[in-house]
Amino acid sequence: MKVSVIVSTYTKERHKDVLKCINSLLNQTVKPDEIILVLDPVKDLIDFYKKSIPDKVKILASSGFGLSNARNTGIMNSSGDIIAFIDDDAWADKNWLKNILKNFDNEKVWVVGGKIVPVFDKKRPRWLSEELDWIMGCTYKGLPETKAEIRNPIGANMAFRRDVFKITGGFKTEIGRYGKKLLGGEETELCLRLKKMKEDVKIIYDPSAVVYHRVPVQRTTIIYALKRAYYEGYSKAILAKEYPLNVEHGYLSFLLRSTLSKVLKGKFSEVVGIVIVVMFVITGNIVGKLTI
Repeated sequence: MKVSVIVSTYTKERHKDVLKCINSLLNQTVKPDEIILVLDPVKDLIDFYKKSIPDKVKILASSGFGLSNARNTGIMNSSGDIIAFIDDDAWADKNWLKNILKNFDNEKVWVVGGKIVPVFDKKRPRWLSEELDWIMGCTYKGLPETKAEIRNPIGANMAFRRDVFKITGGFKTEIGRYGKKLLGGEETELCLRLKKMKEDVKIIYDPSAVVYHRVPVQRTTIIYALKRAYYEGYSKAILAKEYPLNVEHGYLSFLLRSTLSKVLKGKFSEVVGIVIVVMFVITGNIVGKLTI
């Protein structure tokens, strides 16, 4: 199977991260057939990256702003039977692609997600429990610990058969990350739409397919966490208009049990962090339901 890997970025600030990401892709044990870097349609940004990105990488200007537009541009200009995505501030384990591709030997598997390990620029804050690692776009406590069928992968580490996009038409551009606006849910919506259209396909989580995700200091502040939590709730309100969100309800039940356990263990900093974050998720969800 021919494999395309798509990376997108909207800023010069992540130049070093982008280079690290691309170098990790060039050094895979199973090489991708093409690597595509999609940039926001800003001439200065495109000229900047063209000067430093290896010649093996195909550079494209996105059809519009925002993550969903960038991903769709990459998809439309790719040639792979399998299309994989990794974040611009993440880097792949050398066996990442090899371990993802093994899952596609099963013809019923159409989507694969892998494990995303947070790597902090400084140490993890005391209040930030592993249950909240979704704030940084990473695998969080409460997800399966072994290979399992899931509803949707996390965007920093995922791969799709090209047929997914032939059937669904791609990511919805009205949702998802837009610069520093922290909306999300585009991967979830795509997978829910796919399952609605083709019920028998499998979406697999394989923790052996590992990427590492940089967590800068600014993403470990309580202000960032609350902003991210608010937009998470808002994004889920958008999805709830069309789809049942049983996974979220199950996670909240898990989170309640986990929080009670932390109280008994005296981990009060983590308890406070979870409670405040959940309150902001609920607030964003309520605002979303009232305004959308």
